[in-house]
Amino acid sequence: MISLTEENYLKAIYHLMTDKNTVTINELSKFLNVKMPSVNNMMKKFAEKKWVIYESYKPLKITDSGKRLAALVVRKHRLTEMFLVEKMNFGWENVHEIAEQVEHIQSEKFFDKMDELLNYPKVDPHGEPIPDKDGNVISQDLKKLSTCKIGNKVVFSAVTVSDDDFLSYLTAKKLELGQTLKILEIEDYDQSMTISINSTNIVLSKMVCERILVKA
Repeated sequence: MISLTEENYLKAIYHLMTDKNTVTINELSKFLNVKMPSVNNMMKKFAEKKWVIYESYKPLKITDSGKRLAALVVRKHRLTEMFLVEKMNFGWENVHEIAEQVEHIQSEKFFDKMDELLNYPKVDPHGEPIPDKDGNVISQDLKKLSTCKIGNKVVFSAVTVSDDDFLSYLTAKKLELGQTLKILEIEDYDQSMTISINSTNIVLSKMVCERILVKA
């Protein structure tokens, strides 16, 4: 059995892990808002379980088993968010806190059934990939809306930030995943964008455009 605290650390590792499969103690401390000595103690336990390779004053190296376990915690979270939206009609801005609780259920069969009922989705309600049972994720070729040019047509595919306020803002603007966006104008002064969605024009700030991921 993996404890709730261990799962939270594993999920943090998943979000912080670089292409080199490394994470620093300082990064974990800041991400989890936990003091460094506590993080060090937990990582020593992770090293004993062979989830990480721990050496003092060096970045943690995440082992294959550690990566898989971290991905499976994220899998449970994202499947839950998708179930809440697709089967229980929650708004995408209202699912994170509930998923934070449900993700700690230990029954693999529970989440396998959830996956089946959802017809095996590849992404969650925010466009983030859902790891499969082996911890693998689909490759996504996405870019920030802020990098697009006037005249580009792109599909709204994901967000980089999924806090309640931001998602509520997008909902109020009637912005949803899967919509085609056309960039009509970019302000020289502040890089805000005027975009067209279903013949409706809206203006988005540079900060918002930085948080929206699109594909051509």
